[in-house]
Amino acid sequence: MNLIRLLFRTSSVHLSLAILAGILGGGTAAGLIALINKVLSQNQPSTSTLIWSFVGLCLLRLIANFASQVLLIHLSEKAILDLRILLSRRILASPLRHLEQVGAYGLLAVLTEDIQTISSMAITIPFLCINIAIVIACLIYLSYLSKMVFLIGISFMFLGIFSYSLPMIKALSFLKLAREQEDRLFKHFRTVTQGAKELKLHRQRRQAFLSEDLHPTALKYCRHNVIGMSIFAGAASWGQILFFVAIGLLLFIIPTLNKVHPTVLSAYALTIIYLIAPLEYIISMMPSIFRALVALDKVESLGLSLANYSHDKASKDSLNLNKDWQALELVNVTHTYYQEREESNFTLGPINLKFHPGEVIFIVGGNGSGKSTLAKLITGLYVPESGEIYLDGQPINNQNREWYSHQFSVVFSDFYLFERLLGLDSTDLDIQTRKYLVQLQLDHKVQVNDGVLSTIDLSQGQRKRLALITTYLEDRPIYMFDEWASDQDPVFKEIFYTQLLADLKNRGKTVLLICHDDQYFYLADRIIKLEYGQIKTDNSVMKKERNNVYN
Repeated sequence: MNLIRLLFRTSSVHLSLAILAGILGGGTAAGLIALINKVLSQNQPSTSTLIWSFVGLCLLRLIANFASQVLLIHLSEKAILDLRILLSRRILASPLRHLEQVGAYGLLAVLTEDIQTISSMAITIPFLCINIAIVIACLIYLSYLSKMVFLIGISFMFLGIFSYSLPMIKALSFLKLAREQEDRLFKHFRTVTQGAKELKLHRQRRQAFLSEDLHPTALKYCRHNVIGMSIFAGAASWGQILFFVAIGLLLFIIPTLNKVHPTVLSAYALTIIYLIAPLEYIISMMPSIFRALVALDKVESLGLSLANYSHDKASKDSLNLNKDWQALELVNVTHTYYQEREESNFTLGPINLKFHPGEVIFIVGGNGSGKSTLAKLITGLYVPESGEIYLDGQPINNQNREWYSHQFSVVFSDFYLFERLLGLDSTDLDIQTRKYLVQLQLDHKVQVNDGVLSTIDLSQGQRKRLALITTYLEDRPIYMFDEWASDQDPVFKEIFYTQLLADLKNRGKTVLLICHDDQYFYLADRIIKLEYGQIKTDNSVMKKERNNVYN
């Protein structure tokens, strides 16, 4: 992808009109130079025709420049908008495991820094196009004045462009190295924000982080940028002095090689001096252009990789909930974590499980046994590397995975809480929410109005209760809770296990619960125990106490 292709894909019509307006603006600039040369070379007062021609060219240049800028500004901003939305859609349509491999800091760097770099460059594109059009039009005028002088001048220009482009390639390589360091910087910035409490409480850890992680990465980023931009500065200085070398060549060398009329020489000198401003602007924009190209390459590589994995193909109609399902089955399902720094990979499976409506199933096991990974496989967030998942005998694949995932209401241990009740269409949404706020003892903390929560700035246990309300409002057939009760006080933990789970079971919901609260194991219909990625036991629980609670 490049900048022109990005704009062309946004609107080829707008781009074509803007280019035509830019060419017209450049042509009028050359026309004004030619008219000025003509007036300067004549020995009599200017006629009314020349005066009105000058006024007309000025007005035409004004209109052409304004039209070109407005069209390209509209086009560039629309391109950035489309790029942001497209990239966001691709991220949300990509498998969770792939997003985890890219890393949150990598995605954030692209969505913020890279898009901002491209946006800043896109705003200057109108002025860049106009200056390029002026340069081209003036070169055409120079060829009209003298073919021989033009050929010498254009050869000199190409020599200058070649000598200017060589250091540009080297500068680009340093900018790419700086961009790679930027991903690491965002990772460290994430540590600064999310690990602030731990860093504040441990001075040695804080100093080690600053001196061994953050500072070296920031220093490399700074060094690569300094070297790259210094090369740009040197090349720009060389390019600027070339203008005056060209004038010196025109004034002192060419007349000794071939007789040139003084009028042509003065016209050439005036035109070259006029070209200094647009050419300097173009040269000054080279660092921004190269930065934008690096950013576009980063966005494109990420966008393409996400697009390759995208499975967002389900229509709205296909997401209707299947509340009358009979059986969910995992057959020889496996999933492997590939970690670069680990000598061995962790493999979950093969897993063989079958779930039915109305079951309360506890998933237990030690840390790292694969419980959360199993939860992501069951809910369709991870795609099995082998094996199959069946819902009522229907295999789950890329075509129906979106539909399948919509059968689950989930609260993960690292859940995200939205300030609005998004995607929940109900005429009495606020009434239902208030009822659950009372039931979960949050009505004194949180109010709801038109689906907007008054606050989510609560304790972790209270935030989890808000997340639980969202799952109740979704009213889906299968519920998945990952260590939900771990942040609750003993009183509310008792309410959750003995009342809320009973309510879900009585409504025919299937509840899969990852937990370590063994004092409540008797409430489960089944207990699945994992060890090192394997199912050690899958036992039914037949207890009188459980029957008393649920009945």
